[in-house]
Amino acid sequence: MSIMFSELEKYAKENKVPIILPDGIEYIENYIKENNVKNILEIGTAIAYSAIRMCSVSDDVKVTTIERNPEMISKAKENIHKFNMEDRITIIEGDALEVEVTGNYDMIFIDAAKSQYIKFFEKYTPLLNKDGVVITDNLNFHGLRENIDNIESKNLRSMMKKLNDYIEYLKNNQSFKTTFLDIGDGLGITKRND
Repeated sequence: MSIMFSELEKYAKENKVPIILPDGIEYIENYIKENNVKNILEIGTAIAYSAIRMCSVSDDVKVTTIERNPEMISKAKENIHKFNMEDRITIIEGDALEVEVTGNYDMIFIDAAKSQYIKFFEKYTPLLNKDGVVITDNLNFHGLRENIDNIESKNLRSMMKKLNDYIEYLKNNQSFKTTFLDIGDGLGITKRND
């Protein structure tokens, strides 16, 4: 299995497809194991790397994943087929803020358009089981978030501001408690307050 994971990692690197960093996905895999996570909703499929890794933890893990980029969807389907996971990974094609998703989830993994993190969180947390968790990736964003004033690109600066807004939103959210981890590119582990 790890040989095939390295193929996906190589493809991502060569084609500049952003995928979760190794210690980030390892943390999530351990979380799935330790917390008996079965149903996962992923926002942002890309090439299905993280969906495949999450499903690989156990035969009874299922992932519903949302992707809007047709090129990524095509590659993701190809990869899911390679790993024989068509019956365990479902791709919902479309914009995560526009598609309708049903069901209940033990985990929601947010790894898509950083500028929309608050909207994703608000739209999808009603589908989270009582003891479920929301894991958000890229909260450090390669260290750029700390140095917004030094960023020349207006779009990137705007995105970092929105990422900071999301972090503040999580910190001040009375219904949820978030632990911020300096793992991978920065993970947020968010659970409902009892």
